[in-house]
Amino acid sequence: MAYHKADAKAMLDDRGYAGKLIRGQNPATLLERAVLDRITDSMYFKEQCFGLNAATLCDRAADLQHIGGTYGTTGKPTPFLCLIFKMLQLVPNDDVILEMLNQPALALRDAEEDEDETTETDQSKLGYFKYLRALAAFYIRLAWQPKDIYQTLEPLLADHRKLKRRARENYSLTYMDQFIDDLLTKDRVCATSLWKMPTRVALEDLGELEPYESALGDELDEIDRESQNGHDDGEVFGNGEDRRDRESSSGRPVGSPQSDRSDGSVRG
Repeated sequence: MAYHKADAKAMLDDRGYAGKLIRGQNPATLLERAVLDRITDSMYFKEQCFGLNAATLCDRAADLQHIGGTYGTTGKPTPFLCLIFKMLQLVPNDDVILEMLNQPALALRDAEEDEDETTETDQSKLGYFKYLRALAAFYIRLAWQPKDIYQTLEPLLADHRKLKRRARENYSLTYMDQFIDDLLTKDRVCATSLWKMPTRVALEDLGELEPYESALGDELDEIDRESQNGHDDGEVFGNGEDRRDRESSSGRPVGSPQSDRSDGSVRG
């Protein structure tokens, strides 16, 4: 009698592996082996991730309630981490990942339903399912090339929606832009050691990326101009009072000898 079962651990053996590669290596090895063993042994992965493809995986990701790595005293993997491993098994096309990241059709539908607001949609507003976006961003950080990672994830720094993060013992609140910044700057996120990625400055020096333009660039320039104008107009005291204002109010230059007599003589 034949038995059929999900053989997820077969992918972890590099001997004779002939599937898709990511940067020349088995995608499953991008996660730590201890975490992989917990994922393949978890009930969520066996029940909810069996037989998923790129389309049905989006349905599972749309039901996510939090991000995170492992939790509890035994280090159980979160559904977020289980779906990441499933994506590494499937290795979806880049176009599929971008659709998961932005979901433009849903964003346009919401804009059409709301007639009072503008129908323009920018990169930060796309992505109706925020945990699906977080899942796609995490996969991009694991699987894509450095140049593509920066160019794709940096626009998401304008997304300030709240995210629930599950830690080992409790839940905490974070934001999408903070999560994206962690992916771009940290080497370990959601109990996963990320591969060492070149810094943005290094890629700029190599000519692969243009200099980064902050969304607050115009405001910072305006603050610098106001500060420069304040120094040019005159000396500013600690309480914010201008030197010339103090001189005009007292009728004499600051620092001149003061008189304590009504006849104007100065004490010697």
